Amino acid sequence: MPTPEPAVNFSTFVVSLASSALAGLGEGGADVDLHLVRQTLDLLTVLDAKTRGNLEEEEARLLAAVRRDLEARMKAAAPR
Repeated sequence: MPTPEPAVNFSTFVVSLASSALAGLGEGGADVDLHLVRQTLDLLTVLDAKTRGNLEEEEARLLAAVRRDLEARMKAAAPR
């Protein structure tokens, strides 16, 4: 019997976006694509602005932590 897939909710959506950005940073052997990472960060910023005040505390903390982490990783990966 197949394992049921986890329910999609706000947190799994944010983690999915973060996973996409990490792939753009070359995680898992993928090619580096800083444009993809920037687009994902921009999307997370819009998501933050549009959902501010409507998220559960845990969701808001997750979104903020993902944005901070990806910003730092992008800054470290950017050509100097």
